[in-house]
Amino acid sequence: MEQLPICLNLKGRSVVVSGNGRQAVRRACTAMRAGAKVLVVADRRSDALDEVAQQHGIEIRTGEVSADDLKGAMLVFAASEDRASNARVCELARAHGVLISSENSESCDFTMPSIIDRSPLLVAISSAGTSPLLVRLIAQRLEASIPAAFGKLTRFLGRARESISRRIPERRARRHFIETLVDGPVSDLVLAGDEARAQVLLERETERYVASGVPEIGEVYLVGGGPGDPDLLTFRALRLMQRADVVVYDRLLGSAIMDLVRPNAERIYVGKKRNEHALPQEEISKLLVRLAREGKRVLRLKGGDPFIFGRGGEEIELLAAEGVPFQIVPGITAASGCASFAGIPLTHRDHAQACVFVTGHTKTGRLSAEWVSLLQPGQTVVVYMGLAYLAELTADFIAHGADASLPVAIIENGTRPNQKVATGSLANIAEVARAEGVVGPALIIIGSVVSLRDKLAWFNPPPTSDAAATAAFGAPADSSGAVAASATSNGQGKHP
Repeated sequence: MEQLPICLNLKGRSVVVSGNGRQAVRRACTAMRAGAKVLVVADRRSDALDEVAQQHGIEIRTGEVSADDLKGAMLVFAASEDRASNARVCELARAHGVLISSENSESCDFTMPSIIDRSPLLVAISSAGTSPLLVRLIAQRLEASIPAAFGKLTRFLGRARESISRRIPERRARRHFIETLVDGPVSDLVLAGDEARAQVLLERETERYVASGVPEIGEVYLVGGGPGDPDLLTFRALRLMQRADVVVYDRLLGSAIMDLVRPNAERIYVGKKRNEHALPQEEISKLLVRLAREGKRVLRLKGGDPFIFGRGGEEIELLAAEGVPFQIVPGITAASGCASFAGIPLTHRDHAQACVFVTGHTKTGRLSAEWVSLLQPGQTVVVYMGLAYLAELTADFIAHGADASLPVAIIENGTRPNQKVATGSLANIAEVARAEGVVGPALIIIGSVVSLRDKLAWFNPPPTSDAAATAAFGAPADSSGAVAASATSNGQGKHP
């Protein structure tokens, strides 16, 4: 985050604007609508300024901004079309400790966002001055999706806030109740303009909620976070991530995903590395039960899909046995997400008519699969968590009859900006992985479909430093590469 977005209370405060052009008029009008006392200083008056002054009582003075103009001012907008004039005003404002916004962005203390005004509801969009056009395009899209009546709904809920807080004093219960209002018929009536009926229904719903008391048991959301790219999350996953009271999460879920969880949600880390469990699986399941029995909405957030080598089934078994309500939201598993981003179709009429997923996460590193069924012609094999024993794994394939020239791909950090794809054959892929420094999280794909990558590869992310990628998407697996898969937690490195 390059800038701190804040909402300033300008009511009755002094704001100075320099300039007489279109931008100066816009800044003056915006400050005036926020309740500020506005002084515009310009080398000459303009028709636009005179019109604004006449309509809204904005004060105009000709000349240059002086130290006297800044006494008691909260903000200054250097909005002249003359860069030298803006620079002088910036220097003067800084000398007097007044926050300055300049049309020359390099001189700014703050920048003005694009504002969607549904007063008292405001949505502000900013690019920190880097791309105003993109900001305007995003604002146009949001304008169409946020009804004008949301201002009425905001005021309605604001008037009800004190009464609701008094009758439902427990914070979590109150938030749950207000969420039901926003998603229910009370809001529908307000948005339709019938606030009288909405008020009657609000009283009825409040009485009913108070009479029933805070729910004795909460709910668990078992959500697949996908292989790493936050754009691959489902709408339902995003919605539940914003409703949770507490999130129980794994080690490969980077900040790009975690930043989408409700900011005030409690966060409990239960991730695992190879041979290093932050919390045993049985204890994780018991933790989910305990949190739900405290009346909380519990987000169990896993990478990839929770039902594909993610132990999601083990966790909900205990929830079901204990009578804890739960929902399951599937995610894009690593096999699908990482193969797609690597340009490797898992099935293809000319190469593979079947695909099988196996895990290399065993004590010996040897697959416990039935080799006769695994080594079928026209079949792709995807190995999760097999990088640590790659040499043994490929040797076993060859020993059981697989062609040593069969193509193999290893996808590290799939779907992320630092994605890396190493290709070779069963005979040499272990040496290729060592030479290219593949450490995981990584997914292994075995089959002739890998030969299509040269033709179908499409995802070419710009070079990204390892430090930047780690900060945004989470740390990779340990140097042994024990967690093999690609992208987040499930997809590439599972358990859990």
